[in-house]
Amino acid sequence: TTLLYTIKFELCMRHFSRLLGPSINQNLRSMSNLARLGLTEAKIAETEKNAALTATLNNFLSQADERMVVVDKTVGTLFYNVATKLKKQEHMPMLLDLILQKKIVSDMQLSGALEYVKTHPVIEDSSHLEESCGVGVVVTHEQIRQAVMAKVQGDLAKIKTQRYRYNIGPIMSTIRKELKWADGALVKKEIDAQVAAMLGSKTLEDEKPVQKVKQKKAEKKPAANEAEKESGDVSMEASFSGFHKPGENYTEEGYVVTEHTMRLIKEHMERTGGQVRTRFPPEPNGILHIGHAKAININFGFAEHHGGVCFLRYDDTNPEKEEEEFFKSILDMVQWLGYTPYKVTHSSDYFHQLYDLAVQMIKSGDAYVCHQPAEQLKGFEVKTSPWRDRPIEESLLLFEDMKNGKFEEGGATLRMKCVLEEGKQDPVAYRIKFCEHNRSGDAWCIYPTYDYTHCLCDSFEDITHSLCTKEFQSRRSSYYWLCNVLEKYCPVQWEYGRLNIGYTIMSKRKIGKLISQGHVANYDDPRLFTLTALRRRGFPPQAINNFVKKLGLTGALTQLDPLMLESCVRDELNVTAPRVMAVLEPLKVTVVSSEESMPFTVTVQDIPGQNPVHDVTLRNSFFIDQSDFRLAADKDYRRLSMDQTVGLKHVGLVATVVKVDKDADNEVTGLNVKLAKLTDSNKPKAFVQWVSDYTEAEIRNYTRLFKHRCPEDPEQVGGDFLSDVNPDSLVVYQGYVESRACTPGNGPGNDPSNHGIPVYRAYQFERIGYYAVDQDSTMSKFVFNNTVSLREDTGKS
Repeated sequence: TTLLYTIKFELCMRHFSRLLGPSINQNLRSMSNLARLGLTEAKIAETEKNAALTATLNNFLSQADERMVVVDKTVGTLFYNVATKLKKQEHMPMLLDLILQKKIVSDMQLSGALEYVKTHPVIEDSSHLEESCGVGVVVTHEQIRQAVMAKVQGDLAKIKTQRYRYNIGPIMSTIRKELKWADGALVKKEIDAQVAAMLGSKTLEDEKPVQKVKQKKAEKKPAANEAEKESGDVSMEASFSGFHKPGENYTEEGYVVTEHTMRLIKEHMERTGGQVRTRFPPEPNGILHIGHAKAININFGFAEHHGGVCFLRYDDTNPEKEEEEFFKSILDMVQWLGYTPYKVTHSSDYFHQLYDLAVQMIKSGDAYVCHQPAEQLKGFEVKTSPWRDRPIEESLLLFEDMKNGKFEEGGATLRMKCVLEEGKQDPVAYRIKFCEHNRSGDAWCIYPTYDYTHCLCDSFEDITHSLCTKEFQSRRSSYYWLCNVLEKYCPVQWEYGRLNIGYTIMSKRKIGKLISQGHVANYDDPRLFTLTALRRRGFPPQAINNFVKKLGLTGALTQLDPLMLESCVRDELNVTAPRVMAVLEPLKVTVVSSEESMPFTVTVQDIPGQNPVHDVTLRNSFFIDQSDFRLAADKDYRRLSMDQTVGLKHVGLVATVVKVDKDADNEVTGLNVKLAKLTDSNKPKAFVQWVSDYTEAEIRNYTRLFKHRCPEDPEQVGGDFLSDVNPDSLVVYQGYVESRACTPGNGPGNDPSNHGIPVYRAYQFERIGYYAVDQDSTMSKFVFNNTVSLREDTGKS
């Protein structure tokens, strides 16, 4: 009957088609077919927006008609689910055939089939697939009845107590696990019948609606600042759960499976024992920056999270730009962030293997020697090389000539016969560079490119997860193509969004311009966001790691305000940095009278709420900051003035000015005060820091290096990035700091060359901010860099 109605419907549609024209005919036929699947009008409209999906479903329906299979609601749902859920298109004909043969008749069976093909990319025997989705398995009503009876009897007391309010969900779930291919509707019907037989008809009490208890909504904790809102709240550890397991590379969308894939993965698993392996592969041609901190945490953190290992591999394939100092600096920064590489390797370790594989690729017809000049190979609309189809033997001889230095630089390249995602054809595998290599010397004059080297080195090291930033997504196809064409184990490439920070630049070349023009001193200038600069400024590595982990692992390009990073730094230093008092612009204060005998000593905790402690002594002469005194106070000013008192931190004394000393220019040079014990009646509006036993120090305060969030955006800046430099980003004070902060000792940057200077040791200068000992310090003059300000309002109104 259903088939008869379908035929009549089709005849009607053909009649209307002749009346309404060919364009309407096409739309009506599509709608008539999709309606046969049992889809709602809204779902049909949504589906038709996807031309590929619509074509697939129409093809399914055509095959059903050819085989005289009635497409009812159940079959339609199965068709739709196959078309939308199956990732590997090569398995689609097999699953469609099982549906048309009525071997797969339920969503449960289809889910089993989809799970099977996900973990079996190559299916040689369909009987295993059929077994995995319960083909031929019949669950009788008696089996369902017995299973339900056992569960109901097992929870009898609870059912009798709760009666018809009893939740049958757990019983349903348990039975579905025991009788996997049982019809869910029949299971529920049997449970309802047995419960009703046990309890009898519903009473008035059973019919009463359940009173819902309103739960008070938990208050949403606000973000610490606007910068934190930008980051989201998905931790990196939570993001790690979405990755494939070792040995299941083929389950990932886009991963290319060949006839050799399963054998190569099996051999890989035998070599690694199923261990997670990642790598951090920087080019040794510059200083690492905050963006690299994200890559380090992702690669090392992911491996650590899964009990695996992470390689540090220097991608040293461009000898022109590589320097020994960069090799050392990269390892230093990785270790500073708290990570230890499983092994330190270099792409150059594999130069001979890479060359041999390039020869193999030429022999298989997948690479050729080309003479197009470099400028013709730039961009995306590269013309097809006139040498693309040159004879294999000719390319072999020419590649040998390239290796032996018989061509000038730019005279020849080796190109691979593949196309990148963005359409760029035949990327370069080898180019000529008459340049001595940092490690191999002058043994080579041809060097492999990133596109050729990266995936093969990953394969050589049995990497399981090749994690890289989003800009390398366009190389994923060549990554898989190259491993497969050479029949090498192929890792999975995963991409994540790179991290950018506002109000700074990361480019080595542009930082070089800032240095050459005197805007910053070097790559470790504390106003930059290189890792060496952040360390010098006093940023703890734990804070940087916490900052990166808060961002989570997403594909979105991220540009954050530096405030979020500073917030993480502040959180860390708040519980680790000892407190000391300092004044940036000293103003001498002389005590003319005091209710406490002078000198007056008190014991103060280094960090509030923690041990150890230290003594501070107030003497008859001490210093406060010039900004903490005014001759006249307005209504918003809370500190010391001629008619307003101020408290001295820690000692419980209140200062009152009795006389002001001035120089010939009428500038204030000193104060004379009397001190009274702090009481409820004389409590001042504010307390200020002071120093008596002090050491003169250079104190460097920093603000943002650039005025605009995106200094490289001419629309924001109105010029190039150099025009956006903030001329007031560094202010230097000759201040006084408690002497105990200017003593020899150990610091995070301790080194014999420091002569006992505790480089990078952090302090909180009370009421001012967090500071770290700079490497420019000497035993006669300490230098402190301002790390971050205090979180709270400094109270300097």
